[in-house]
Amino acid sequence: MAIDPNFERNREQVDEEDGVAVWGPVDPPETRGIHGIHVAVDFDICLADGACLEDCPVDVFEWMDTPGHPESEIKAHPTHEDQCIDCMLCVDVCPVDAIDVDPSRANRL
Repeated sequence: MAIDPNFERNREQVDEEDGVAVWGPVDPPETRGIHGIHVAVDFDICLADGACLEDCPVDVFEWMDTPGHPESEIKAHPTHEDQCIDCMLCVDVCPVDAIDVDPSRANRL
């Protein structure tokens, strides 16, 4: 199941980590929510294969520790989503469709 492209309407912002919005539900370690606005990553389905980190030409992502999560104990966190150039490479390479980039949300950062 892919990230919900309508997460802003379907979820509530419950927190902020390293300046990045977190959309619930969140109940660690299993449920980590969606992180980001312009560049959003569903931490609950991210497998942490690293393709987005390798392919992003502007280094939007950094690894974040998520100990105890059943999919992986690290996640691709959109720490620098304000640098995103909307190339969509991260979306294209994510094997589980855990990333959504929406240029219309860039002004909400």
